[in-house]
Amino acid sequence: MTIRVISIGKTNISYIKDGLDEYASRLKHYTKLSWEELSDIKKIDRNNRSLLIEKEGEAFLSAIDARETVFLLDDGGKSMDSIQFSNWINQHQIYDQSNLVLIIGGAYGFSEKLIHRSKGKISLSKLTFNHQMVRLILAEQLYRAFTIIKGEPYHHS
Repeated sequence: MTIRVISIGKTNISYIKDGLDEYASRLKHYTKLSWEELSDIKKIDRNNRSLLIEKEGEAFLSAIDARETVFLLDDGGKSMDSIQFSNWINQHQIYDQSNLVLIIGGAYGFSEKLIHRSKGKISLSKLTFNHQMVRLILAEQLYRAFTIIKGEPYHHS
């Protein structure tokens, strides 16, 4: 199983880039992982949120394969603690032969087409984070999940 994390916009905060590089290096021992940054949608009035959501949705949909399992990261999604998240990841490894795609959407949410295409939404927190910070938090939680799965001494219950 490959885990693909897809987001809109570039990571341009240096400490987040450094953190992502660190966790990518750690995660390569456990899984195939790709971080994909789609270009920001240009030439759309930011006040036209519905059009922006649709265009971002189209960009995400064109980046995923029909056979991939897609989940959206959303603060209104299913909440899990780190143990539950590791079990969730492990279940996908065992029972789902397709790639697991985790999508970090734009500031205004997801298009109806993308929501319909996904298997659901998961939440990293009820708090709101900027989208670059979400990437780093997700990277750490993925690493934590794999160390829990392998019984390694990173997570302390």
